[in-house]
Amino acid sequence: SNSTCSTIKQQDETILFHTGKTKVAFSALIEKGGAYGPFNTDVTLAFNKVFTNIGDAYKSCTGIFTAPVTGVYYFTFFYHAGGKHASLLRLFKNSEMIVRSSDHQTGSDTADNGGNAVVLQLQQGDQVYVRMPANHHVWAAENHTSFSGFQIS
Repeated sequence: SNSTCSTIKQQDETILFHTGKTKVAFSALIEKGGAYGPFNTDVTLAFNKVFTNIGDAYKSCTGIFTAPVTGVYYFTFFYHAGGKHASLLRLFKNSEMIVRSSDHQTGSDTADNGGNAVVLQLQQGDQVYVRMPANHHVWAAENHTSFSGFQIS
């Protein structure tokens, strides 16, 4: 729905964050009914099943977290994938890759699980998101593949 992607007015954000009552935290899954990918280009994963989105800084339609205030934030992602195609995810801050997962294909490899985590200093407006390179896939079903983050200070 469009309401998922709507943004609150800047004035409302300022009031919200200067009261000190709002914290920023989100947690979401990607649920697409099964294997997602591989695609012929890199894709930003839109984790569409949102459990928590305090502060409304994560947009499920784009998969992008936008820092509402300058501060220190923690992010983590995990994935599961079948062994038929390679699996690899990368977490970006703006256009810079920060951390990634790894996958080593072997003959007897039938499944892959991976993830990573990082603490980042963000400026207001910085964007954090997870991308999947071309020719890779993840299992986007049964609550397996997630992206979460929260403000520490």
